[in-house]
Amino acid sequence: MPSHRLTVAAALVAATLCGPLHAAVTHSAYIDVQPATAPAAVPAVTPLPIFASVRSLTGADAAAFPALLARQDTVAATGTAAVEPPPAATAADEAEDVAGITDLRKALIAMAMKLRDTRYVRGGRDPSTGFDCSGFVRYVFAHAVGMQLPTNSAAQFLAGLKVKRADMKPGDLVFFRTSGKHRVSHVGIYISDGRFIHSPTTGKSVEISSLESGYWAKRFVGAKRPEAMAMAAHNG
Repeated sequence: MPSHRLTVAAALVAATLCGPLHAAVTHSAYIDVQPATAPAAVPAVTPLPIFASVRSLTGADAAAFPALLARQDTVAATGTAAVEPPPAATAADEAEDVAGITDLRKALIAMAMKLRDTRYVRGGRDPSTGFDCSGFVRYVFAHAVGMQLPTNSAAQFLAGLKVKRADMKPGDLVFFRTSGKHRVSHVGIYISDGRFIHSPTTGKSVEISSLESGYWAKRFVGAKRPEAMAMAAHNG
């Protein structure tokens, strides 16, 4: 046989034997086998050379690769490794925060209700002697939830955060001008349904009144939420 024919035949035999063997070795190396002399500094997120072949796997082999595929896609698209987001707040966490601020408001209203019928005394700040309006509010916040408010109604008004009438909640403060059109001079604690509790004036005692009544409706300035109260709600 001429020499050139032997050369062609040898080439065909080599291609037949080496082709499948080379493919099998390549596939096996990707799945399980690491080269004995692999560089130690190869990043974990480097795209693999036969990445597309992973997508053709089926059965048990394929089940191990979804996370790898997602990470490789992120690296290929952005050039950076994916960063895991922080765990989201659960519904139970949010419910606990709401319950905390609700309990705070309940404590305020419960303390205020216990002081009903305490007589009005100008400058009074204690149930044993009597309250004026700001003394009553200050006492309730200090003894119910440990919050210190300013000493008079005008200062309490300036220190609070404005609340729309439709957004008022139990424990918010309501303010009035009872001594002229330009100065806040009276304060009470909002309960609910347009009602508030306060120490009104000489000759009266701590009582519940309505924002809708003629006298108080005409003199109503607005509602404020003590800053400490708003911070407690924000922090849960």
